[in-house]
Amino acid sequence: MAIAKAERLMNLALCLLGTRRPLSKRELRGSIEAYLEAGSDDSFNRMFERDKDDLRELGLVIETVESLDGDTGYLARRDSNRLPPVQLDAEEAAALGLAAKVWQQARLAGAASGALQKLRAAGMPEAQDAYDLPHSALEPRIPVHEAAFEPLMLACRDRRPVAFEYRKGNAAQAETRHVEPWTLECWRGHWYLAGWDRDRGAERVFRLSRITGRVRSRAGAFTAPVPDASTVRETVESWAGETATRSAYIRLRTGCGYPLRARALAVTELGDGWDELEIPYGHGLDAWLVEFGPDVVVLEPADLRADVVDRLRAVAKD
Repeated sequence: MAIAKAERLMNLALCLLGTRRPLSKRELRGSIEAYLEAGSDDSFNRMFERDKDDLRELGLVIETVESLDGDTGYLARRDSNRLPPVQLDAEEAAALGLAAKVWQQARLAGAASGALQKLRAAGMPEAQDAYDLPHSALEPRIPVHEAAFEPLMLACRDRRPVAFEYRKGNAAQAETRHVEPWTLECWRGHWYLAGWDRDRGAERVFRLSRITGRVRSRAGAFTAPVPDASTVRETVESWAGETATRSAYIRLRTGCGYPLRARALAVTELGDGWDELEIPYGHGLDAWLVEFGPDVVVLEPADLRADVVDRLRAVAKD
């Protein structure tokens, strides 16, 4: 959300919450600077209606009241927009504390810390009480090293199209992609962006580590509907190789590739420092296997072996 719009919505919400009687459009326009600068009455009316709808979508209960003289007024009663008291037990407080620690390496660290301070001020158990539990030693982390994470997170939030240079795993050169970003998901320690690829006219998933250069914002609204969160997550899960459709057989150097061993359906010792593994094979497995370099050799299927070889050759050309 642009800063100017966010400030305008905040001012409108404060006016509606602070009044004891319904305020007409004329009164609201005279109280909010951005509305005074709107220009024509038509421009103001369109802006006001959009802002009112946005506030309602955010959860503000706005009442429309007809006065005796036929004029329409608006207000947001405090009792209709007041949250119930925050009541958390020690385990719930500990869970929130652990969740806040996840974002210590990202932009959300400040927001998470501020939210915890407000909850403690409202009566949430103190940290020493909340963390005096069996899981208090947990230190969760979701690493966020990619420069593209922050601009894409904001673009997903604001429903703003973006453009960036993206290099596929088997490509030597990056190419420009124009995307309507839906959400960011983390799988196996890697971040992925799911969205609508305007150039291909289809949904796509992009691994953030393969985005090169700067993420650029684009004007205009989304052209494709945004699926619900569960559908998007299934898309990322399938693309990242979490949804297996068959089995693959690989040779893995002894003492290496523990994430692969954890997913193995069967492990056979071959001797000479190698093991043979049967692992679930889904879309995206080739990209994952390449990360293990010379410690992995794909035996079958042939198409997976070819994909891995192509990816390794593309890396070798650099």
